[in-house]
Amino acid sequence: MERKVVVGLEDYLQLLSSKGFQFGEDAIGFIYFGKQYTNASDELARTALELTLKAQKSFDGSFYISLLELLMSNQITSRNEAIKFIKEQNILV
Repeated sequence: MERKVVVGLEDYLQLLSSKGFQFGEDAIGFIYFGKQYTNASDELARTALELTLKAQKSFDGSFYISLLELLMSNQITSRNEAIKFIKEQNILV
């Protein structure tokens, strides 16, 4: 059985940076603000960030916050649930 590696939000941002995604301090602050504002877990914040980058091709703070709010208001708690929900809502194809 494969072991699931859980990566914190900070580690995920460092991973993205190592892959060429550059975030300014304002964007990083906004990512953490959105996580706190919505009371989202690291997993949900990482997923919302990942989906934002896939949908927008860059970081879009308002899209990220809206996505986090949508996930939280629909009691989405995991990455798999979030991806399933986003596909069902046709937010991302």
